[in-house]
Amino acid sequence: MNRNLLFVAIALMLWGIGEGMFFNFVPIRLETEFLLSKQQVGFALGAFGFFMAITHIPGGHLADRIGRRPLLITAWLLGVVSTLMMGLAKSLPFYLVGLFLYGVTAFVASPLSSYVTAARGKWEVGTALSLTTATYSLGMALGPVSGGWIAEHYEMKTSYLVAFGIFVVSSLFIVLVQPQPLDKHDPAAPPTGLWNNARFISFVMVYAFAIFAMYLSQPLTPNFLKGVRNLSLTETGWIFSAGALGNSLLALAFSRVKPRNGFLAAQALVALFALLIWRGAGMPVFMLGYFLLGGFRAARPMAMAQARGLVHTSQMGLTYGTMETVSSIIFIIAPPIAGFIFERDPFLIYPLAVGLIGVSILIGYIFSPQPQKS
Repeated sequence: MNRNLLFVAIALMLWGIGEGMFFNFVPIRLETEFLLSKQQVGFALGAFGFFMAITHIPGGHLADRIGRRPLLITAWLLGVVSTLMMGLAKSLPFYLVGLFLYGVTAFVASPLSSYVTAARGKWEVGTALSLTTATYSLGMALGPVSGGWIAEHYEMKTSYLVAFGIFVVSSLFIVLVQPQPLDKHDPAAPPTGLWNNARFISFVMVYAFAIFAMYLSQPLTPNFLKGVRNLSLTETGWIFSAGALGNSLLALAFSRVKPRNGFLAAQALVALFALLIWRGAGMPVFMLGYFLLGGFRAARPMAMAQARGLVHTSQMGLTYGTMETVSSIIFIIAPPIAGFIFERDPFLIYPLAVGLIGVSILIGYIFSPQPQKS
């Protein structure tokens, strides 16, 4: 591993620790501290997804045009500021401004994936992307337990302030990464335009349905565990940590799997998560369910690796930006739908998710194109 990948990995692990301390508890804070209903929480999370969605394609485009490192540094600094805002917030509007600003930092996903892909050396694309997913998720495994304990003993806002300090240290490492040269195509033989690339567009449609099926049951599961299963914040923190550990270990396990097969298998694991939350009882079962939810994170690098094989190198940032935008649009749509279903029957969302994932796996098996290197 070269120094740039090492610094990125350390920065991501630290960021994962900080984010893990508060992010999974956002729906709970919105409900308990700011007194929003389940459906209002769903709309707030959908708005968060909107601010994520509008950033990815511009972020990917800028990464292809001006370079990746400046965007990495900008995103890290915005994350530091927005987390401090959420930690200091005493009113809902100020908290939401911080939350939505944190959502804007999602534009880093495309430049980060492009940076790691370009810096991977002899590694496969899926292996390099899985490494960054694993290091970030390893940090996320450490954050929720301490975040839940801090929230229970010193108020939820304290978790944000501790995370702010960790993010400052993480930013120091990201500043140390070196710039990369821009990728160019031959002007005399330009590649097929991304929006005219039928194989890529076909895969984007398959990917969109898969993300919706996998994500639908997730947004309000923290509320389900606390309000329906009557778990404490410390107990839910342990469960979230099990999920983050699953993110890390499953990402590493899938790093050597063929991307197409890995993408389908990862969806099956998320279906098992929904099944265990729905039918299971007790902390060990819920922890196992969240561990298997790591398939959702593991699916991302598998999908990105497939998409990378369908486009030219000079379109890498825009490609990743498109994929991230698709995910973020789902993050807008799914939470309000989940909130609507939850208000009527908090158990119904889980068998529905299992069924949708089954359909998604079938669609992916039949229609997902075989990636080819450019």
